[in-house]
Amino acid sequence: MIERLEATLTKYNQLQTELMSEDVLKNINKTREISKEISDLEEVVTEYKKYKKILESIEDTKEMLSDEELKEIAKEELKNLEEEKENIEKQLEILLIPKDPNDSKNVIMEIRGAAGGDEANIFAGDLFRMYSRYAEKIGLKTEIINAVEGTAGGFSQIEVMIKGQGAYSKLKYESGSHRVQRVPVTESNGRIQTSTATVLVMPEAEDVNITIDPKDLRIDIFRSSGCGGQGVNTTDSAVRITHLPTNTVVTCQNERSQIQNKEQAMKVLKARLYDLEQQKHDQELGSERRSKIGTGDRAEKIRTYNYPQNRVTDHRIGFTTNNLDRVMNGQLDEIIDALTMEDQRRKLAGEEE
Repeated sequence: MIERLEATLTKYNQLQTELMSEDVLKNINKTREISKEISDLEEVVTEYKKYKKILESIEDTKEMLSDEELKEIAKEELKNLEEEKENIEKQLEILLIPKDPNDSKNVIMEIRGAAGGDEANIFAGDLFRMYSRYAEKIGLKTEIINAVEGTAGGFSQIEVMIKGQGAYSKLKYESGSHRVQRVPVTESNGRIQTSTATVLVMPEAEDVNITIDPKDLRIDIFRSSGCGGQGVNTTDSAVRITHLPTNTVVTCQNERSQIQNKEQAMKVLKARLYDLEQQKHDQELGSERRSKIGTGDRAEKIRTYNYPQNRVTDHRIGFTTNNLDRVMNGQLDEIIDALTMEDQRRKLAGEEE
């Protein structure tokens, strides 16, 4: 670990020197690139410098043990320093885990009503509100790209862009099938029903991530339907893009103009194609895929929301909280923190193996 930390510190210092060179200062893109690299290493370097100071303090304190007058004070101080050293070592281990290159990216999230008819669509709407409130709470912005409303409320399908630093790092564990157990508003006999909605979370794909040949696209224009503001339903502004090699279809109709809808649809298409590439890559890696929390597959049942018992259970890590009302109001921190910690634990165990 020390060798890796020393290498990180050396690289950090080299980047700091490079950033101040005349050639780099003249190149905005290069300045931005090096600044990002420095920022990515900042936390590790700060903790490592703190760790080195602790080691120095431990050695100084050990020398005090030979002084009879200071011996007891030194013992107590040494105990505190050793505890601090141990805590920083644990933090450094986590910081040295290879970072997901997508963690800092924006997110494209797709939520669909699945099994359960109208109630599934209503639940999809509840999940959309839950994620929107969570995003707002942590300083992220939400923009609807495309929405197909359910006949009894909610959405049969809704796609949203969630923007902000670290959006993917917070929401990447949410892909899968979400199950709800409750008495639907459409149920007159008061019986509890189980319904599901599926969530797909994809990092926004930058141009460098994915290249699309225009010849591989079929673009259809049609009249928008559903909500979208005055005037949105009176022009042929909705866009459907089909990527012919993969038969991936994306629709966007929430913007006022055809150009805006096409831009948004292309963002979703790139994210989907990028996600497909990642899935293929993960399957090739095999064992690394198994170490992850969940498969990220839309069909995998990841969580149950039990309304009668005010309970939420994440089945992948066996985590349960009896604060469903708060969770549905966007207070997802407890669940997401538990998933993040388990992910870190598994990655550390994988490194040790």
